[in-house]
Amino acid sequence: MLETSSITTVAHVIELAVAPVFLLSGIGAMLAVMTNRLSRIVDRARRVEARLGGDDEPAIRAELRVLVRRARLISLSIGLCTSTALLISGVIVSLFLSAFLRFDAALLVSLLFIAAMLAFIVALLCFLREVLLATAGLRFGRPG
Repeated sequence: MLETSSITTVAHVIELAVAPVFLLSGIGAMLAVMTNRLSRIVDRARRVEARLGGDDEPAIRAELRVLVRRARLISLSIGLCTSTALLISGVIVSLFLSAFLRFDAALLVSLLFIAAMLAFIVALLCFLREVLLATAGLRFGRPG
């Protein structure tokens, strides 16, 4: 059976780990949005590729180039969000290990968290760029 001080320590570590766990939930939601966008890009590229060989081939190739850029950006964003989730998981593991092995993990936790936030910032910038690329080509009310 755990000592009272050990239970208190575990309870305190769980309190500290709650915020990173909520952050993981948010990152998971972002990953779901991004993978959905990637899926839609791939589906659109397949439909556009099926039209190759027609009179408007230069326009089709131009659209395919944009879709390739969008797919690369969203793939990079997914990779960075996944890295963020892994780094946040490392923060949580470090918190628990430091409590049980009795070492000061302040520097490690800080570095992991800073790296996670930097990865998340870059992921969000890539995501924003992909969204801007997607909306740049929109033309509502085209004639004909």
